[in-house]
Amino acid sequence: MMRLLLSRPSSLLLPAVLLTAGLAVSSCKKEESGEASTPQLPVVTTGDMSLVSVDKPEKFPLVAAEPYSSAAELGVTGTVFPDVSRQVPVITLANGRVVNLKTRLDDNVKKGQFLFSVQSPDITNAFDTYVKAVNDEQMTNKAYLRADELYKHGAISQAMLEQAEDAEKDAKADLGASEQQLEIYGVDKSHPTNVVNVYAPISGVIIGQNVTNAAAAGVSLSGTATAFTVADLSTVWIICDVYENDIPKLALGQEAKIKLTAYPDRPLTGRISDIGPVLDPSIRTAKVRVEVANPGILKLGMFVTATFQSRKKENYALVPAASVLHLHDRDWVFEPAGENKFKRVGVKAGQMVGDKQVILDGVSGGDKVVSDVLALETTLENQ
Repeated sequence: MMRLLLSRPSSLLLPAVLLTAGLAVSSCKKEESGEASTPQLPVVTTGDMSLVSVDKPEKFPLVAAEPYSSAAELGVTGTVFPDVSRQVPVITLANGRVVNLKTRLDDNVKKGQFLFSVQSPDITNAFDTYVKAVNDEQMTNKAYLRADELYKHGAISQAMLEQAEDAEKDAKADLGASEQQLEIYGVDKSHPTNVVNVYAPISGVIIGQNVTNAAAAGVSLSGTATAFTVADLSTVWIICDVYENDIPKLALGQEAKIKLTAYPDRPLTGRISDIGPVLDPSIRTAKVRVEVANPGILKLGMFVTATFQSRKKENYALVPAASVLHLHDRDWVFEPAGENKFKRVGVKAGQMVGDKQVILDGVSGGDKVVSDVLALETTLENQ
């Protein structure tokens, strides 16, 4: 380089000399005026983009990563479903036409709340059977009492008395069956009508509707016997897909931390209530069910993230938080590479423990890293 400069005409050297002198005078003026200049440590990048070379490596002290043992965290996605044990169908055994529909899909209902009515010929037939059974029982009862009186006076045989008694018992059985039929339909036997009212069996939300006004209802006239489905959403299920190799990390009753996409600032806690016995053959996952108390913000179909702590502890490394460089959604540390060089190493950062950060992968306990990467950060951003 020096030969090249000396071989050039002196007219080219003069501006360079003047520029150097000007910079020196400017520096002297700054020192005289009391302005402190920030010392800049020379950092030179090498051909390898993961390496940086420095003049004074002692300006970047090293620290040894501490061994750290902790339960591993397993994060999986899940979907909110109703608890099937809290999900009740609303049906009517009386076939007929829906009238006076008072509720619809997504409505909140209370137990015993009126939902709709069904105008049914089944009710008419049931009342007809009941009235006839009442009349027959009254008639057979009179015949039995008469036969009993005649038998006492020796006017009829014992066989005739037993026949009358048997007829009376049959009539009572028919009457009882007709009363139960009306009870099953939900009709008061004291108030004859051809309309039966249907009420909510539990308190909850209507999550399914299969009828409208004037639609067919019942177990044989409609496509489905279930008019509505009411679900109690005070407790819901979160169904997660867990890969086969992660299943041993989980156990029944294990706690799960739930983070909602819609409400990231409102974490919830649930517990594993079931680990599916069957794997999906295509993606090798099992269904894991987490029961969660619903504070009113969980809606069916929501996507959530469930985090479990493994039952088995894993060995990690612990470094100062200042040793980790967060760049472009990735984490890095710098390790000594010899000859005044540092090597940038990609790591997987975990949770914070005080003022230190857990390194899940990329650094082991005892490895040395730069204790503070702020001095190198600007250089890395300019690469």
